[in-house]
Amino acid sequence: MRVLMLLGRSTGGIGAHVGALVAGLRDEGHEVLVVTADSTADSFGWTGAARLWPVHRGARAPRGLVDWHRIMRLAGTVDVVHAHGHQAAVVAAAAVARALPRPRFVVSLHNDLPPSGPSTASRAAQGVLRWTVSRALRRADLVTGASEDLVTLASTLGARRTELAEVPSAGVAGLLDASPLAPAEREALLEGASVPAGLPVVLTVSRIAPQKDLPTLLEAARLSRQPATWVVVGSGDERLRARLEEAAGGIRPGDADATRAGVRFVGARDDVSEWLRAADVFVLTSRWEARALVVQEAMAAGLPVVATRAGGLPALVDGAGSLVPVGDPAATAAEVDRLLGDRAERARLGAAARVVAASWASPAAEARRWVERYSATLPG
Repeated sequence: MRVLMLLGRSTGGIGAHVGALVAGLRDEGHEVLVVTADSTADSFGWTGAARLWPVHRGARAPRGLVDWHRIMRLAGTVDVVHAHGHQAAVVAAAAVARALPRPRFVVSLHNDLPPSGPSTASRAAQGVLRWTVSRALRRADLVTGASEDLVTLASTLGARRTELAEVPSAGVAGLLDASPLAPAEREALLEGASVPAGLPVVLTVSRIAPQKDLPTLLEAARLSRQPATWVVVGSGDERLRARLEEAAGGIRPGDADATRAGVRFVGARDDVSEWLRAADVFVLTSRWEARALVVQEAMAAGLPVVATRAGGLPALVDGAGSLVPVGDPAATAAEVDRLLGDRAERARLGAAARVVAASWASPAAEARRWVERYSATLPG
């Protein structure tokens, strides 16, 4: 089977998922072409990807027009076009409509539509976006959602056939086989990032982006009564990070020694699994998530998770972690404090999380499931 995988700009979980899916399909003997933006190809090292992304160049610009036509021509050479995300769905729908012969068209939704602002112009723009995405989804042979609320959204927008397609993390298997870091390894990891090793670590792994609602995380750290260091691993919007770091100054959870505790932003790391094995509690304050890869990895590492009751997180965490309302720093702080003060409860939830993580399908198994989905859309 020949598949065209289409993805716009991504530096996080969606790109990681697409990379794992492409590798899995190729391992199964299928030919996969990847079309994406320059920044995405660079972020994930996709040297063989076609860097054709007309949306951010302007469809009427000369380069944008060339990209559109090249995507259309490529669509006519494959069996299936698989678009990831709203923008990719719109681009792919236009390409498939003009492709000869027509390939099957599959869309995977990984995020909710952005909310509209209070202004009339913002509401109008959101309405146009909703209509445009709806038009694309109605043309698809299959629309999948990474969480049940996205499946419902697809149906609401008029998709003819919908299905839940859970997105597995490639990091889960290794973390299930690993143990917490030994004390000396933990100390070296933390001190190498200027994080005090003598206190519990409350860990967040996240892009620095508005959706992640890191101001709520900072306020939760300020309200916390248990001495700890709250560590944020990840990069993103540098101006937002600067504002957050300024706001974090002076936060001392539990009124601990100012030289020892606080909030630390340690940037992007290539040793996230080690941070997960070194932490005591994992926290994610996002306004919305589908099936966050990093939460899957935290659970596989045996960490008790405190996450917002949003999107696909309840189905992922419930029974093996704690759920708090979106935008509620007091509830977040209280739950973190409860866990930091109860070693037995942390161990119980961590063990339960690992049991749940062990039940998930591997990326290789999910790639095989995707072959079945593609085949079901093909004629005959």
